[in-house]
Amino acid sequence: MKTDVAILGGGLAGLTLALQLRQRFPDLSIVVLERHRHPVPEAAHKVGESSVEIAAHYFDTVLGLKDHLSSRQLKKFGFRFFSSEGRRDIDAVQEIGVRKYLSTPTYQIDRGIFENFLGVRALEAGVRFIDGVSVRDVDLGVDDGAHTVRYERGGATVELDARWLVDASGRAGILKRKLGLALENDHDVNSAWFRIGARIDVNEWSSNVSWRERCDPPDRWLSTNHLVGEGYWVWLIPLASGSHSVGIVADGRIHPLRRINSFERAMEWLREFQPLLADDIESKRDLLQDFAFLKHFSYGCRKLFSGSRWAITGEAGVFLDPFYSPGGDFIAISNTYITELIARDRAGQPVAAYARIYEQFFMSFYDSTMSLYRDQYRIFGDPEVLPIKVIWDYTYYWGVLCQLFFQHRLTDLPMLSSLRDELQGSMALNSAMQDFMRTWSAQSMRRNRPALLDQGRLAWFAELNRGLRDSLDDAAFEARIRDTTRQLDELAREIVIMACAENPGLDASAVLGLIEVRTGAAPAGMLVESAA
Repeated sequence: MKTDVAILGGGLAGLTLALQLRQRFPDLSIVVLERHRHPVPEAAHKVGESSVEIAAHYFDTVLGLKDHLSSRQLKKFGFRFFSSEGRRDIDAVQEIGVRKYLSTPTYQIDRGIFENFLGVRALEAGVRFIDGVSVRDVDLGVDDGAHTVRYERGGATVELDARWLVDASGRAGILKRKLGLALENDHDVNSAWFRIGARIDVNEWSSNVSWRERCDPPDRWLSTNHLVGEGYWVWLIPLASGSHSVGIVADGRIHPLRRINSFERAMEWLREFQPLLADDIESKRDLLQDFAFLKHFSYGCRKLFSGSRWAITGEAGVFLDPFYSPGGDFIAISNTYITELIARDRAGQPVAAYARIYEQFFMSFYDSTMSLYRDQYRIFGDPEVLPIKVIWDYTYYWGVLCQLFFQHRLTDLPMLSSLRDELQGSMALNSAMQDFMRTWSAQSMRRNRPALLDQGRLAWFAELNRGLRDSLDDAAFEARIRDTTRQLDELAREIVIMACAENPGLDASAVLGLIEVRTGAAPAGMLVESAA
């Protein structure tokens, strides 16, 4: 067999790449090799059910899958955070989350339903999707020679020659293992998760009618709910199949994996730290569908894109942290770079230099996003600093990385070069702010007020979300990034002034030093408390 592109893995990363390539190149021959037989079960036991803005835009707009997402998946009611450690009065703790939907849609995705749909869609598009495959070996071509994949299916061994080879095999990491590309990072966090075959609705944890109806619609269950505490968070994600996904993610230095690495141990842990959830799950124990755990789940990769016409995407390459659900985002970004590399190769252009540049950009996004999570898990138990961190993190995400993706600028090298100072400055400021918030939290009084902190009531914050869907020409895009840079400077200055006023011993010199050369005093009132 011969093909233009062979994709190892027919999960989320591999199938979306196949559809993106088919959309761009109708005559391209594509083979996807998938280990599991299709259709896979609904509520498939995979991480990545909660999408955020980049992934949602990639799925519904770039790939044109909006009809499926609107009709077969759930529209997500944003993120929601409850400072509920050890509490049974959910209506008397701090809640961070919007009262109403923001403008740019995101989705809760049942991976089984979605990947079955993607497999059918790929076949309909002319992709050769072969399931039930065991990849036995890969030989990378030399110079301009083809790559060879040997796989087994139904007892037969097949050789497949491909000009391009893309590893989307998830944690199997076929190319990463073969080439010795595994790269550990210092984010030592573990996870355990399971599915329950019934809805888990936090609204049912309180009889307080006014609290229940504080949101419009009063459907908190549609959010990605985070139950947060010192060194950990627990996710609650609804699935369209009717199941609910529950996960515990914890810093191993504070909550060792041995405390959550079985369902019974996880339940014992929940009874101590999140008793309301433990009660709810106990009443549904007979509906338990599965359980798994991962030790030290976050990792990097030494190389992702090669001028020798191979690439790695999805969890086969890097995985960060699920707190803000960035997995789908980084699939969208890497698939976009891979598609552009294949386009340049088809146009007869050398790709080695572009592979290096795209990889540098990708890894800078990875490193900058990792700073949101690394050594930050203690902040999750701080009801005073966590709301500020969420606002900062989202302003940075919507204002920088989302702009590059939504406005199709990831591969616009002249534009990225012209905005280099702004982009590098924003990344440096984000790193300094993460350090500052960690120091601030160590001195915080951690007051847990019974309030809904609705970021949607911050007009500038809601507008930043709405503006993601604007269509910007070159001049408008440059202006948008420069405006975002100023906005981040102003927000950072106001945060450190507020924090230092309450904690006079805090050292904000690193943050203020970065913004001093670019901005004067921040306008007052940008960060307005929005408690109900």
